[in-house]
Amino acid sequence: MFRDIVEPTVKVGTQQWYTVPVSILVHTVAVLALIIVPLMAADVLPTPPSMMAFAAAPPPPPPPPPPPPPPQAAAPKPVVEVNPAAAPTEAPREIAGNPGGVIGGVVGGIPEAPPPPPPPAAPVRVGGNIKPPMKTKDQRPVYPPIAQSARVQGVVIIEATIGPNGKVQDARVLRSIPLLDSSALDAVKQWEFTPTLLNGVPVPVIMTVTVQFTLS
Repeated sequence: MFRDIVEPTVKVGTQQWYTVPVSILVHTVAVLALIIVPLMAADVLPTPPSMMAFAAAPPPPPPPPPPPPPPQAAAPKPVVEVNPAAAPTEAPREIAGNPGGVIGGVVGGIPEAPPPPPPPAAPVRVGGNIKPPMKTKDQRPVYPPIAQSARVQGVVIIEATIGPNGKVQDARVLRSIPLLDSSALDAVKQWEFTPTLLNGVPVPVIMTVTVQFTLS
């Protein structure tokens, strides 16, 4: 076979000129077959899957989409300052007037006078705005016989507590004449006075009274 290649029998210029290239091609194929077939039988040549490894690597997967932006916090609502002295923008459904006003009158009319304070629990002393009550019932004291015999006379001063009804509730001696004190206290406890008013309410008062003893 190699002899034919080295010394071709076909001569150039003859009618069989194409036999030389065909012969060369046939011999090349035969040589390649002799080389490749044993290699494939011995698993030397890479198999088709292994051959794919020599091919270009597939493109990487596309990157994951970016995460969605975080939700924006709701914008704070503007705080509207309300001026209490400002005029209302809408007419009120109901108009509440102050006590003492008249229906259909001006809102905020003159209110009623505040209720009077409760009367004091303890008696108040006469003086200043507390006027002394007037005596409506008098009782003259009895002159003790022993005092008459001893010619004792003078003035006994007594502090009397007058109740809201004008009657004497209690009495005590401030200036004493021993022979006349008892008679003076008995007389004062029977006296009566006009009620003393404080803010229009009768109240108990304390006042000083005198009882005079005179020999005729």
